[in-house]
Amino acid sequence: MAIWDGLLSAEEQQVFDTFRMPKPLGVRPAIIVVDVNYAFVGTSPKPLLESVQEFSTSCGALGWEGVARIKELLLVAREHGVPVIYTTGMSRPRRGAGWATRARDERTLGEQSEAELEHQRLGNTIVADIAPERGDVVIEKRAASGFLGTPMTTYLNEMDVDTVLVTGTSTSGCVRATAVDAACSNYYVGIVEDCCFDRFQISHKVNLMDMHAKYGRVISLGEAQEYVRSSEAVLPQRAEAMLSR
Repeated sequence: MAIWDGLLSAEEQQVFDTFRMPKPLGVRPAIIVVDVNYAFVGTSPKPLLESVQEFSTSCGALGWEGVARIKELLLVAREHGVPVIYTTGMSRPRRGAGWATRARDERTLGEQSEAELEHQRLGNTIVADIAPERGDVVIEKRAASGFLGTPMTTYLNEMDVDTVLVTGTSTSGCVRATAVDAACSNYYVGIVEDCCFDRFQISHKVNLMDMHAKYGRVISLGEAQEYVRSSEAVLPQRAEAMLSR
């Protein structure tokens, strides 16, 4: 059963089944961990209403459950030599109204204090439980997509990647934007359902359904782990080819 089962009427489900075309995955994957930082989960697991008091963007305890599952996927990925790329926000003094501030209260558009900047830096810090390791790539971004205005495509091409497995937060925001741009850049796209999270479950379910229909394949953590293991024979060939360049 899909996580979005029950959201559509019988007629809409028939249209979805007709419209949705099977989307394959390739053979040279990379994991993209989108914005799993303290701004999106809080500094410790707390109920959502408590967590948003610390960071208004937090997904609360659901986010920490996602962190644990991403950790499981990364363990398998690193065992099999699959590249890992992280994205997070860029910590710097605000100059004008960027994409994230235009939709917010105008009080957020003024000059930032040092305390606010430190809060921002903490928020953009990737959660220690899944902290980047040697050889991983960390990309700072200023927009929702991990591709827009970043060297993401350059890194993926250097590593000869043809498939991205997208994880992180929020499903309806930066995960979706990254998955759409990956598909538009002609990569095969997998979205790992259990490893994505959102503040609102309705947004999580609907956006997974939409991405599965249009941009990639929504898979479970178990399916993602099995897929990564199945790529084992290909990856050593890729490493050998890159070393010979």
